[in-house]
Amino acid sequence: MFDYNAAFSRNIGWVTLAEQQKLRNFTVAIAGAGGVGGAHALTLARLGIGKFRLSDFDQFEVHNFNRQVGAFMSTVQQDKVTVMQRMVRDINPEAEISCFEQGINADNVDAFLQDVDIYVDSLDFFALEARQLVFQKCHEKRIPVVTAAPLGMGCAFLCFMPGAMSYEQYFRFAGHSKEDQLIQFLIGLSPAMLQRSYLVDQSRVSFKQQRGPSTPMAVQLCAGIAGTYVLKILLGRGDVLCAPYGLHFDAYRNKLVKTWRPFGNAGLIPRLMFRIAKKIVSN
Repeated sequence: MFDYNAAFSRNIGWVTLAEQQKLRNFTVAIAGAGGVGGAHALTLARLGIGKFRLSDFDQFEVHNFNRQVGAFMSTVQQDKVTVMQRMVRDINPEAEISCFEQGINADNVDAFLQDVDIYVDSLDFFALEARQLVFQKCHEKRIPVVTAAPLGMGCAFLCFMPGAMSYEQYFRFAGHSKEDQLIQFLIGLSPAMLQRSYLVDQSRVSFKQQRGPSTPMAVQLCAGIAGTYVLKILLGRGDVLCAPYGLHFDAYRNKLVKTWRPFGNAGLIPRLMFRIAKKIVSN
């Protein structure tokens, strides 16, 4: 019953027939299969991407219901990668999917990224060690990276391209404690901080307890923006905005900001933001 050309025929017009066949043969790696990771996987599956590497060590729980596309009563306590593999294959039964149920670590990161055309970062905000490992490997292997962070009711987007500013050059983690690295990550992801003004309950944000609020709208916005950049990079179409530039769109604030951090977090403004953010999260 399944026919690839028929299934993705409505993409044609925005992509050519030849480009659709190219998408069919690209391999995308996604670390994290929960919030944005699940939405990324389904969006790219509907785009017609034919090969996936999915990674996550976690299982779906009831508290995931507000934003994670694979979270249902029927999937509670099931492995996230297994559920997302099933959902992707329900869209494209021919999809080639490799699952890494133990998450990403130094022992399997090379296998996870082998022959990958692009990496879509979907790790938990607090998973700094795993993220640094994957980003460094992508830098070494010259694999493009896109990361779309769901913040409030918007998306903060960054892209790291081979030969351009690296993840470490942008975020400047070296020499910082883990808590300070989290602050560095926040101010680097969200230089515009558009979401800050409408956070109505600050007690729900805790760096120490590694938790924060989320919305389903932000996740869907992230999937749309990241999916668009995956298409642009893989097909070599359109301008690609990469670090030190970024984008932050907030639907609640009706605002789109193009951010620029020429020295990454080493600049004067990011250093001031760091001091302010550190006082806030330490209270």
